[in-house]
Amino acid sequence: MTTEQDPRWAAILARDPKADALFVYGVKTTGVYCRASSASRLPRPENVEFFDSPAQAEAAGYRASKRAAADQSQVAAQHARLVAEACRYIEQAETPPSLHALATQAKLSPFHFHRVFKAMTGLTPKAYASAHRSRKVRHSLKGSHSVTDALYDAGFNSNSRFYESARQLLGMKPSDYKAGGTNNAIRFAVGQCSLGAILVAHSERGVCAILLGDEPDQLVRDLQDQFRNAELVGADPRFEQWVAQVVGFVEAPALGLDLPLDLRGTAFQERVWQALREIPPGSTASYAQIAERIDAPTAYRAVAQACGANCLAVAIPCHRVVRSDGDLSGYRWGVARKRQLLERESEA
Repeated sequence: MTTEQDPRWAAILARDPKADALFVYGVKTTGVYCRASSASRLPRPENVEFFDSPAQAEAAGYRASKRAAADQSQVAAQHARLVAEACRYIEQAETPPSLHALATQAKLSPFHFHRVFKAMTGLTPKAYASAHRSRKVRHSLKGSHSVTDALYDAGFNSNSRFYESARQLLGMKPSDYKAGGTNNAIRFAVGQCSLGAILVAHSERGVCAILLGDEPDQLVRDLQDQFRNAELVGADPRFEQWVAQVVGFVEAPALGLDLPLDLRGTAFQERVWQALREIPPGSTASYAQIAERIDAPTAYRAVAQACGANCLAVAIPCHRVVRSDGDLSGYRWGVARKRQLLERESEA
């Protein structure tokens, strides 16, 4: 199909604003890309190249025209407003609204709304609604609400649906969560490595904490704060072998680390943590690159927050994430430890 036969060329000739959300076109002779409604002088058809998004055009070496850059800022602001309104709608609804209802409110097609929402928040509308429901359940259970009141406040219309989701939402039974982890035994052990003190803790689901610090007693207090009212049990010799495995990985990253993990985070955090586990030892990635890998290119600040929320040092290698300029930036357990880990991995 020639450019002139492509229906997108007809949209360019008509300067159709409805096509702006569907594609951009690059002009080979100028190296810039424009939207369909651009008032710029029309290029020759043989010099036109079509792209699904500005990101694709930029990846191919094109830069935004002044008009396209201004349009992008305007569109981004409009999308941010629509997504903020959708988030409020989700949060205020008694039950999670359908994709069609959200798209209708935003005056977009369901497909386009879904893509815009995910690009702005890093989550699908359904995942955002689930995360909000999780927050409501947690907040209600920490207060004076009964489990029954909490499940109806969060929009569950039956006990069975709530209890089917409870383990994923809370990591334990709702009654145990309300009691601050009561009835959950967490085994732990503290050791020493070249980075200082290290604590490894394990729930029935897997390793739930790997903490680094200067003082062993402070690490135990941090674990108690994290799992308030859970039964903390000093681990047996078999468990201490796992601690030795973690310490061995810290000292010699080439050994690798393969442990069952108990991940307890939002849907977005768990996507970030999975992406971090895919960074090979000796390599780094920027927050922006991680955001791209999880299909949330504008959510790099949220990626940084997810890294900060990670409580599984080295197993979830947030030390391999750096700023775009290569600066080490922050690290929950100290930049000096981050530098040591990276240096050790680069030498392995």
